Amino acid sequence: MTIEQQVLEKLRDLPPEKQKEVLDFVDFLKEKNGGPKKPLRSLLGLWSDLNVHITEEDIAEVRREMWGNFPRDIKL
Repeated sequence: MTIEQQVLEKLRDLPPEKQKEVLDFVDFLKEKNGGPKKPLRSLLGLWSDLNVHITEEDIAEVRREMWGNFPRDIKL
C-alpha cells in the first residue's frame, strides 16, 4: 500500500471537521515547501516614483546619530 493510499484510508476515518484540518495542513505544507515565492522588492523600486535618493553617506550619518550616545563599556 502506498503512502497516498494509507493517508486516504486514515483520512476517510476522520470526521469532516478533522478532514478540513488535514486539508488546511496540506495547504500550509505546499505553501511552505513548494509554493511560488514572491519576488523580493528593492527599496529603490519602491521609492522610484517618490524621487528619494539616499546615499551611503546619508546612511553612515544616520548610523552615527543613532549609535553616537550608545554606551560602549557595558559589563554583563
